[in-house]
Amino acid sequence: MRLERSPCRLPEEGWGLLILRGGVVLSGKEWTDDGEAHEVHSLKKRALKETGPVPIPPEFVALLREHVDRFGTASDGRLFRSGRDLYVQIAAYNKNWKKARETALSKEEQSSLVAKRPYDLRHAGISFWLHSGVDPAECARRAGQSIEVMFRVYAKVLAAGQERANQRIEAAMKEWQRDGT
Repeated sequence: MRLERSPCRLPEEGWGLLILRGGVVLSGKEWTDDGEAHEVHSLKKRALKETGPVPIPPEFVALLREHVDRFGTASDGRLFRSGRDLYVQIAAYNKNWKKARETALSKEEQSSLVAKRPYDLRHAGISFWLHSGVDPAECARRAGQSIEVMFRVYAKVLAAGQERANQRIEAAMKEWQRDGT
């Protein structure tokens, strides 16, 4: 992960903003142009220097601030690093992910596909936004996806949102009729 501290806004109170600049892929030294094992990539379907702003809730801001206070940043400004100031290796990440699943999930959930991979949190987060009633266009913007992808991938979540919308409209109509206006 290549999340840098400097462009992000992490206020003491309120919502923050992550500025995503791209990701890092472990390719192996023999497969990169510069002989480094890791290669920095642009955000999906974006130009190399294009960024992706992602608003984050106060709880997440507090966690990141606490992380920076406790661990500092890498020499190049990254928020997450190994003990030797390198990128966090996938094996270490997976080991910690496994521990987190064991701590947070029941035995039944652990044997299921629930949060099987860290990437699954992306889908869960977007689903949560949609379920919370956030406009699908805003969800797509935050996720860096098109509206078409949003509706195709998250159709089931959107269908549940449509039912909630129908209930809200129905309740509003009953209130309107009751008021006689």
